[in-house]
Amino acid sequence: MASRTYSGKEVAVHNSRESCWIIVHGKVYDVTDFLDDHPGGSRIILKYAGKDATAAYDPIHPPDAITTNLKPEKHLGSVDLATVEKVEVKITDEERARQERIAARPPLSEILNLHDFEAIAKYTMPEKAWAYYSSAADDEITNRENHAAFHRIWFRPRILRDVTKVDWSATILGQKSSMPLYISATALGKLGHPDGELNLTRAAAKHGIIQMIPTLASCSFDEIMDAAAPGQVQFFQLYVNKDREITKRIVQHAENRGIKGLFITVDAPQLGRREKDMRQKFEAEDPSEVSKADQGGVDRSQGAARAISSFIDPGLNWSDIAWFKSITKMPLILKGVQCWEDALEAYDIGLGGVVLSNHGGRQLDFARSGLEVLVEVTAKLKEKRGLSFPNEKFQLFIDGGVRRATDVMKAVALGATAVGIGRPFLYAYSAYGPDGINQALQILHDEFEMNMRLLGARNIKEVVPEMVDSSNIHLHMVSVPSDNLYESNCKSCVFSLAF
Repeated sequence: MASRTYSGKEVAVHNSRESCWIIVHGKVYDVTDFLDDHPGGSRIILKYAGKDATAAYDPIHPPDAITTNLKPEKHLGSVDLATVEKVEVKITDEERARQERIAARPPLSEILNLHDFEAIAKYTMPEKAWAYYSSAADDEITNRENHAAFHRIWFRPRILRDVTKVDWSATILGQKSSMPLYISATALGKLGHPDGELNLTRAAAKHGIIQMIPTLASCSFDEIMDAAAPGQVQFFQLYVNKDREITKRIVQHAENRGIKGLFITVDAPQLGRREKDMRQKFEAEDPSEVSKADQGGVDRSQGAARAISSFIDPGLNWSDIAWFKSITKMPLILKGVQCWEDALEAYDIGLGGVVLSNHGGRQLDFARSGLEVLVEVTAKLKEKRGLSFPNEKFQLFIDGGVRRATDVMKAVALGATAVGIGRPFLYAYSAYGPDGINQALQILHDEFEMNMRLLGARNIKEVVPEMVDSSNIHLHMVSVPSDNLYESNCKSCVFSLAF
């Protein structure tokens, strides 16, 4: 970074396509040559040309994104913030109404389950943030099926067991967790709260569970790691970059910082059409400021997801796994496996496990739920390789649609080591901040304690296949579209109807 300090007026004159400077976190950057390469398009940058872009930059970029992507000579120096003209923030009628809804939220003590957090988040989050977090592919059938699948599994409780003390702790990839779940990777955490993923890091430490850090976090990887408590266990979710040297650097840095498991996303060679997010256009600016790339037919205004993910390699294939094994000793998990054939191949080549997942219903609509695939995978791997689950050598995980401790227990009974939960925790802190995510985890804690006793399981090893009836898991019914997965049991929906 150059040492010069600029005045606000000096920066302000560089406000065009021919010379475009922006201010981020008190630093000045020349982004003229980067305009057409910006994954989100040039228009959003040009909106802040010559101005302080920090407020727009922070929610969708980790702090080091600009320094990583710009050549050092484009880092011009610092700015005297006292001389920078403030970008006028207009409070719209829509925003005023949203603030009123925030003020009218039920007290946190009235939030009884994870569905409640979703209902509150829907009506208190900014529209674009809600669209990104809640959107799913096409008609969102798979998104709804992810939760509905749990409703086709029924319990077979055992009785007359001493359940004075129950223990639902688990071991995940050799790491201890207070519950058989982990915080699944979700992108753009700052869309819901200024502290973004740090809310999850702190809550995971407090409650003794594992956080999976996302590649596309709003906070930088090192910022999240630095916020961790001593000895706190974290995993890392990897989107594989087309540039393998970048991928290698990311993976080895994660290992050096103490990450205990690498979850390689394999279900996103191209992002699905998340139409709710796409309708937001993620910035529809002055049409006169259209870049050459945009004129060439590249539509960069298709929502937050597409704006941040253009680097992902669609050429990733099975032959790349040997390379990953050569660059790291971390356990390798494939995240996004959707059939038994791929799970079997992952086992045969010596991977540590798979996440049976359809990306929260955000990729291929009409993909089956992770829970349904779990039943298939355990049966086939037992038949073909004699494996029983849970299995320390090859661990199965699922994610998608989890809203209750009973959902987790059903998955564990069917052979999963643990279950990933993503959106509910985003909704919790988006609606109530750090207290929200802590309340969400406490709710799950209390649900586990009650349901372990009612099921007759004294520890997680006693949650076995004989305790569930999964005979109807392969039956499918397309439900009526709804943003809220379980409105009929959500007391807080009364709150939403008032608006």
